[in-house]
Parts: sequence; structure tokens; C-alpha cells
Amino acid sequence: MQGLLSYLVSVDADKTANVHTDPHLVAGSPAMMAWFDDGILDQDDAKRIAAFLDRPHKEFGVEVMRRDDRKGAPIDPDGKPQLVKADVWHCSISVAEGERKITDQEWGDIANDFVDAMGFSEASGKAQCRWAAVDHGASSGGNQHIHIALSLVREDGTKASVHNDRSRAQDTCRALEKKYGLEELSTVHASRGYGPAEKQTAVRQGREMHRTSLERKVRAASTAASSEAEFVRQGRDTGLLMRPRYAKNTTDVVVGYSVAERPPKGERPVWFGGGKIARDLGLGQLRDKWPDTAQSSLDAVAEWNAAARNRRQVKPQRGPIKSEYTEAQQWSIHTAKAKEMADRLASLPVDDHASWAKVARETSGVFAAWSTQLENTAGPLAATAAELAKTAQLRDYRQHTKPVPFPSLASSTMLLLAAGSKSKTAAQSALLMQLMRTSRAIYDMHQESNRLREVRNLGRVLSTELAPFVRAMPDPVATTFAPIRTPAAESFTEQDVPESLRLLRLSSPVPPGARGGSVVPTKTEPTRTYQPTKTGPEQDYGR
Repeated sequence: MQGLLSYLVSVDADKTANVHTDPHLVAGSPAMMAWFDDGILDQDDAKRIAAFLDRPHKEFGVEVMRRDDRKGAPIDPDGKPQLVKADVWHCSISVAEGERKITDQEWGDIANDFVDAMGFSEASGKAQCRWAAVDHGASSGGNQHIHIALSLVREDGTKASVHNDRSRAQDTCRALEKKYGLEELSTVHASRGYGPAEKQTAVRQGREMHRTSLERKVRAASTAASSEAEFVRQGRDTGLLMRPRYAKNTTDVVVGYSVAERPPKGERPVWFGGGKIARDLGLGQLRDKWPDTAQSSLDAVAEWNAAARNRRQVKPQRGPIKSEYTEAQQWSIHTAKAKEMADRLASLPVDDHASWAKVARETSGVFAAWSTQLENTAGPLAATAAELAKTAQLRDYRQHTKPVPFPSLASSTMLLLAAGSKSKTAAQSALLMQLMRTSRAIYDMHQESNRLREVRNLGRVLSTELAPFVRAMPDPVATTFAPIRTPAAESFTEQDVPESLRLLRLSSPVPPGARGGSVVPTKTEPTRTYQPTKTGPEQDYGR
């Protein structure tokens, strides 16, 4: 507790990752708040606050223990993480950069509500835990935030439960966002995060984070694959190192996988589990789209074993994919499938989260595959793939019904992977137009669902990052396809081109939409306000 409080009040830039300014209390245990006002805290204050918070722990001699699940932590002889002391509970509550100014009074109310909801106060019907909430200024990224330091030994010497505390904390924050008129995060979607050290290492080495480049390649490979064995081959073809995770005591039952970038000579690869890269890239979810037969399982295990031993692929793809159609006809068929998908989204309910996630996953995978072919470093295609992938990741996919059937974009992705790094054709422009229609439909879905962050981020990527790429592509109507007698194939005409796409080619920085127009919201969002529990002399809480 002493070390934590010392850090929270420190203003020494050499000892903290972020520069702390004016550290002060905004809330805490009633007895402690009676002693301290909102003045600036120093190290002497930190010692007194820490001693007060730690008193029940010291007086009762109660130790709170937990398993040390940190990476690289020592383990017991039975293979389980060792127990470590854990009587201090530390949590930061943060809002996004650009959020309205949150006053100390609001932060105090938020902190009290949070501690109540987490079951640490007398509101739980149990003795309270001692705690303090410290504000030491915005982070280096501009995020307003506070830190809560709390003793898990209650006033009567009993231990507070932290079972499932991360999930409960997120649920509590969603309720607080609504109550205090703050930007509300999605309760449906949740992408994977990363540690500060991971990003700092990438910046220091002048490269993209491993997990972002790995996600793009895995996404491209999984979208292009029509079977699990093909997924392994496609992943290895993009340069990935892949290894299976076998069921215990077997080498023929694969239950998971890990991937890594090929490291420079003399360095070791950094491995990430598929489900840790993105929620929708775990092997269990990927298998839902592939056939489940005895032969496909045998083929997959053979490819996984080859990958694990760094041997050649068992059945490598040699040369272009054989088809009864010409390349132009194939593009026509696959563009028609993408058009069918975009058309059907107009009648898809916004609350069919599983189906929207499936569409976003397919569309993101096509952009990811295109990026691997055209972009040496992450560019607009990679950014579009990453943003759409956030909609593909459901917070808990088990809570949702099965998605409705949609045309597969696997063959389109395969064509892009086989097209070559310099390829920019009118046929690809025709496909891009349909992908943009689908992206716009996803944007509209988020807007109708009032997900402001998703609307803002996806709109920014489409209208500012991807728009120059779209304008630089050849005219899609310049290609004439030979007629094909298949149910999915359609001829491509000038009437199929949205007016917004034609304007985009000339001057407008706005992406095309299914109905035309800008992805930028056409109306301002309603004002969000907060009424404090205590009225300050000159506070203005309007947004």
C-alpha cells in the first residue's frame, strides 16, 4: 500500500511512466476524507494515507493470497502459479481522450458509486473496506482518470471477495457511463487490448506491434480458407510461424493454435494464441465456418504437424487455382456475391449481433488480404480491416444466436492473395465498391444502435484514410465481363455505381454508401448532461 500511494502522488517524471500533476484526493473512506481536503498531496501525506488504509490488515494480521498469474511468474511443483500476498486492490477508472471535462465532484461521485457497486462499502451489507481515490492529472495519451487504492481486509478483519472483479468492473463502468452522460462503450463488442510495454517496444524498434500484424495475416488466411488445412497453408504462405496446441497426451487432437512473426536471425519468436489476438480468431470459432468431416480433420492434423515441425506443407497449393471460368468471369462472380451480401444487409435487424459480426469478419478479412498484397507497411487497407474487425468480435459469442447464412467471400480473398503486389484493376474496383457498401451498412447499424465511438472511428477510417485509395483505383465500369449463366453472377453496369462513388473519384473525401452520401453523421448527437449529487459554485456540467 505504501508503494502504491507513493507512486500515485509522485511528480518525479523519472519514476513514473506519465507525468503526474497536482495529485489530490477526490473520494475515499469517510474518516480519511474528514482529515484531508482536496489539497495537493506529497510523500508525507502518502505515508499517512497508506498507514490508515492498511490498518485493518496490520491489526488483524489477515493475509489475502492469490495465484500469481503474471507471465514468467514462478510455479509450484504441481505446475500451478505460486501464491502471493494480495491485500491491496488497485484499479484505474479512465475515459477516452476528447471526453468532456470531468470535475473533482463528479469523479468523487463516480468513485463512490463504483466502490458501492463492487461490494467494497457498507452498501454490500458487510463491513466496509478502506479506500482512497487519487487524481494526478491526465495520462500522456490525454485520458482523464483516477486511481482507486483499496485494502481487501475489511474493518472487521474479514476478506473482501474479488471474484470475477474485472468483468464486474466493466459492467459497473457501462452503468456509470450512462448515469453520468459519458461516452458509452459497447456492451456487445470488445476487441483485445495490449500492454503498454508491448506498444513502447514497437515504437522504440520502429515497427508495427506484433499482435496487429499477426491479426491481419491470420484474418486474411482464415477468410480465404475453405478448410482448416487450407487455413494452416494460407497462414504459412503469408510468412507466419504456426504451431498447434494439442489435447493433453495427444499429437493428433488439435484444440488451439499460436502464431508468430518470423524473427530476425538470432532472436526468438514472440508467440500469441489465436484467441488472444482477437476474440473471433480462436480455433473453435474459426472451425464453425469450415466443413467437419473425418477427412478434413485428418488433413488439418497433417498440416498442423508439419507446421509444428517446420516441415513442408503436406498438400501445398501450386500455381493458380483451377477454374472453369476465366479470371474476368471469376471476378464477376465474386463481385456479385459481395453485392448480394451488401444488398441483404438492408433488411438485417440491427440487434442480430452474430450476423453483423459475421459480415464484418468476412469484409475485414478481404481488406486484410488486400493489405498483405499491396501494403509493405500498415496503410488504409490495414486500418479499414482493423476497424471492421472490432465489430466482428463479440464480447461473448455464446450469448448470441447463430448468424444467418450469407455468401462467402473466401474466393474473393483467394483471388486478391493471388493477384500480386502491384495489381490494381477495374475488376478489383468493382469488388471494392461492394465492400464499401457493406462497410457503410455496418456504419449505419452502429449509428442506429447509438454506438458513438464505433460511428466516429469507422467514419474516420472510411472518409479520411480509405478515401484516397478508393479515388486512386481504376474506374470499375471500365471492365466488361463475359456473360455467365450462374445464379450468383450479374453483369456490372453504370447504374450499379452509387452516385457517392462517382463523386468520390472527382473530389469528395467521403466514402460511398449503400444509399449514397457521407458516412459523417448528418445530425448532431443529443447533449449529454450530468446532475451532481452536490452543487458546486460555478460548475457547468453540459456537454
